[in-house]
Amino acid sequence: MVDKCFFLLGLANNFLLILIFLIRKNHLAFVQSYGWVYLLLAAPAVYVILLVQQEQKDPRYSIFLFIFLAFLALEALYDFILKIPFRDNWKLLTPYLILYYAMNYGFVVMVWKKSLEKGLVLLTLFVLQIVTNIMTH
Repeated sequence: MVDKCFFLLGLANNFLLILIFLIRKNHLAFVQSYGWVYLLLAAPAVYVILLVQQEQKDPRYSIFLFIFLAFLALEALYDFILKIPFRDNWKLLTPYLILYYAMNYGFVVMVWKKSLEKGLVLLTLFVLQIVTNIMTH
């Protein structure tokens, strides 16, 4: 069950970020108003952490999910609570980017270990995510 939920959470993460990046280019106000919906992924992440404990799965699942939750917390803090332009300040941007890449790495690698096909799906979506991010900035 953990493997399936982790994969689905990785899919949701990628699809939502790709959607946010695509919408942001022409509708930044919309993303600023409704981008918080992405933060709701924290709920299934906590659920999967509990599943990991219950099913006594590899603790690396929990580690990557905590990294994901830390990324979501930083995103919430910067964009929705403090509303600061952190992307222009390397001291604020650096931990954000480290968490961003670490959580995406975790989704790809942990799924890849169990299923090459699903791992390739998440890797492809991550590359697409990066491309859309670059194209819309």
